[in-house]
Amino acid sequence: MFSYFLKRLAGLVATLGVASFLVFGALQLAPGDPVAFLLSGRSATAETVAAIRKQYHLDDPFLTQYLNWIGGVLTGDFGRSVQFRTDVGGLLASRASITLTLIAIAFVITLVFGLALGAWSAMRPGLVDKGVLIGGSIAVATPSFVLGFVLIAVFSVKLGWFPSVGAGEGFADMVYHLILPAIALALTFVGVLARVSRTAMLDQLGLEYITVARGRGVPERTLLSRHVIRGAMTVLLTYGGLLIPGLLVATVLVESTFGINGLGRLLQSSVSVKDFPVVQALTLLTVTVFVVTNLVVDLLAPLADPRVRV
Repeated sequence: MFSYFLKRLAGLVATLGVASFLVFGALQLAPGDPVAFLLSGRSATAETVAAIRKQYHLDDPFLTQYLNWIGGVLTGDFGRSVQFRTDVGGLLASRASITLTLIAIAFVITLVFGLALGAWSAMRPGLVDKGVLIGGSIAVATPSFVLGFVLIAVFSVKLGWFPSVGAGEGFADMVYHLILPAIALALTFVGVLARVSRTAMLDQLGLEYITVARGRGVPERTLLSRHVIRGAMTVLLTYGGLLIPGLLVATVLVESTFGINGLGRLLQSSVSVKDFPVVQALTLLTVTVFVVTNLVVDLLAPLADPRVRV
């Protein structure tokens, strides 16, 4: 297992290295010039433009720019935001708590309802199973921003139960403000997890040892908790490796819909004004979350199912 961990860790470092180069190169090829945003439509002399480009190292060779950037990233320096005129690291840190809280609430909602609906569907064939499948398909097909508008119209405007914009102040108020955004964020993933867990549990229910356990009179609840879910854990862990990065990416639309100043909304505004340092940092952060989460899943899989070790 230690050798396996070292190999996976080396693969993670290599993946991040390649991803950082691709992220930096792709943004350099993107149309638009950050200088145009900095000038905000004002006329400027050639000397002023040259000074701005020198300040942000825009005229340095591509490889020099990349090495300077990745060297700064390794020391915690992500550069300076063109839009906000401040350090990117501090800018991300100031908004990370909101997005992380939103993702945490949505993650809990997804796990609780996704697994519950999947198990209910697998154990209750017929009308219940069809209802969960249809409901899951509708959830997957509904964009998060559409659901956000519906939730605002019903629970904020009509009923007045929850606020419609902002993230509140203080932890308790933040959680209260993020309930509706978290539901909008989690709906699609609840539908996917319900279908994935249903399929995995049905595969387990068809195995011979489950049939034998049923024949011996093992209660359905015990059968589900001790055998079915445990046997399906590898599949569920694999989907879990995609869940957290997926929630992080989906925050872009949800935070914009509810007027939340988190990382998702920051990414959207930074792309629109060509704020390359912020976009590069957020993109690399997303890739890092994805590969680290998958590493954790790969390490947990042998613990959940000893057959994986073989």
